[in-house]
Formats: sequence, C-alpha cells, structure tokens
Amino acid sequence: MHASKKAKKIKGTGTSGKTIVMGALQRGPKGESKVQAKVIKATDRQTLKDEVEAKVEKGSTLYTDGHSGYDLLDAEYVRLVIDHAVKYVDGKISTNGIENFWTLLKRCLKGTYVSVEPFHLHRYLDEQAYLFNNRKDSNLDRFVGVVRGVEGKRITYKQLTGHVD
Repeated sequence: MHASKKAKKIKGTGTSGKTIVMGALQRGPKGESKVQAKVIKATDRQTLKDEVEAKVEKGSTLYTDGHSGYDLLDAEYVRLVIDHAVKYVDGKISTNGIENFWTLLKRCLKGTYVSVEPFHLHRYLDEQAYLFNNRKDSNLDRFVGVVRGVEGKRITYKQLTGHVD
C-alpha cells in the first residue's frame, strides 16, 4: 500500500456524517470472548469515559488503540495502548479481537443487508453481537435462544419502523 494511503487508513477520515458505534470485547479463552456494541453520539473523551464506566469495573485492564478519546481512562483503569501506526500486536496488547467483530459486522452490513438506516443500526448490532457471543452454538440452539428471548414481548409497527417519540 502506498504510504499516503496507509497514513489515511491508519489516521482515519473522521466520523463526519457517519453513525458512531462503540464496541467492547471481554477477553476469554479461545472462542469464549464476549462482545457488546452500541451506537453512541460522539467520540469525545467524556462520552467515551462515561460509556466505559457504565460497563467496565474500575481497575480493569483495557486494551485500546491510540485514539486520544480514551485518555481520560488512564486514571481509573490499567490502559495498555497499541499504536496501529507502528504495529498491531505487542505481546498481549492488541485490539484484534474487537477488530474481528468489526470485520464480521461490516461484511454483514455491506454484503447481506446492503442498506441499513441509522435508526435501525442498534438492532443489527444486537443481532451480530448475539451471533458472535454464541458462535459455538448450533443454528438450532441460537434459534431456540432467540425464541425464548422474545416470548411474551410485543413490538408495535411504530417501534419497528423507528417512528416512536
């Protein structure tokens, strides 16, 4: 890859006009890691700190990329950073697990669903997180889990189409 293209890919092109998604992967033994993903409003330091604090116990070890939005986390967490401009793995320090999830999500959104409206994105995230977190289960086991999860629940047309106040 040409150096200028590589620099653009590594630095990113910003989130202007894009729906922002934050994800976290709790590491486990091979095939046991669990992921959560959520649509968020911004990537500023305070927003990211609030999202992490809502899900992660203080004092936990976080493996992040070099995004400056995570800087406020250094005081309350053990934060180990991997700079993707230099390398992608340094011993246990890597973000490859969550990058794997992003790849699967993007493949699904671009290849299977093709056109996803932003107000529905959280549903696609939930579906893909469920599939990722239950990847060792059979299709039947996942289906039964979904049916058990929706039993006794109701969704209206307005909720389904995102036209709820």
